[in-house]
Amino acid sequence: MCDQDHSEQDLQDYEARGLVTRKQFGVMLGAGIAMMLPKVANAAEVTETDVNIKTPDGTCDAYFVHPSSGTAAGVLVWPDIFGLRPAFRQMGKRLAESGYSVLVVNPFYRTQRAPTASKGAATQIQELMPLARSLNETTNVTDAKTFVAWLDQQRPVAKNRKMGTQGYCMGGSMAFRTAYAMPDRVGAVASFHGGNGLVTNMPNSPHLEAAKTKAQFLVAIAQNDDMTAPTEKDVMKETFGKAGLQAEIEVYPAMHGWCPPDSGVYSEPQAEKAWSRLLALYGKALA
Repeated sequence: MCDQDHSEQDLQDYEARGLVTRKQFGVMLGAGIAMMLPKVANAAEVTETDVNIKTPDGTCDAYFVHPSSGTAAGVLVWPDIFGLRPAFRQMGKRLAESGYSVLVVNPFYRTQRAPTASKGAATQIQELMPLARSLNETTNVTDAKTFVAWLDQQRPVAKNRKMGTQGYCMGGSMAFRTAYAMPDRVGAVASFHGGNGLVTNMPNSPHLEAAKTKAQFLVAIAQNDDMTAPTEKDVMKETFGKAGLQAEIEVYPAMHGWCPPDSGVYSEPQAEKAWSRLLALYGKALA
């Protein structure tokens, strides 16, 4: 989970290397307005809907987007600590244009409907920590079961294909636990700059729970997260290896938060590499 404010530190690092200016930073962040992502070649025509999903704890507001014709494998997307916002709608739509039925949820629905970050990705992390602390393994598992079941009730979702799930920042551990909660339904899991919450010393550590599944994994780690916890990648490689699971685990030369296009440390080259590896994972595991 994001437990510190990386933004200023990361921005200074990117400025020093000439990768982003403060003016670009301000334009990028705005109030959660995303930069335009590269277009999808041969993009499918898609249908977009704002949906409300009944859960045991309330009603979750979410964004559902899918190809307008036929059926496609379902994907559950867990946003980062800044929540459901234009950047993640854009990312979800792009994935749907690549041939998937995508549900992007507001993980903080118990407390607040989206938008949950007052200044989008420019919101100070400390302002959002009460929302993050309102979630735990129990809420994650409850929500995962509900959202996967909801996807399976939708006509555009292919029932004969495994589902995928992906998470960013704190959403990385949520994606791991989604596979744990629904091991017979989830076939692919991706975590992007999952922070330092994927590996803990507790028996319910997300990486240990994920190792009990039969899913395939993509774990893309930010270089500064790796510097903070340099052994996590090795622990995951060993754990998944012993479990006989396919797992691509790599440290990217980018800072925590590099994937969403409204992030102050967005790195298009590395985000595009991560995106290509995600499509490769889904192409294998959800076929």
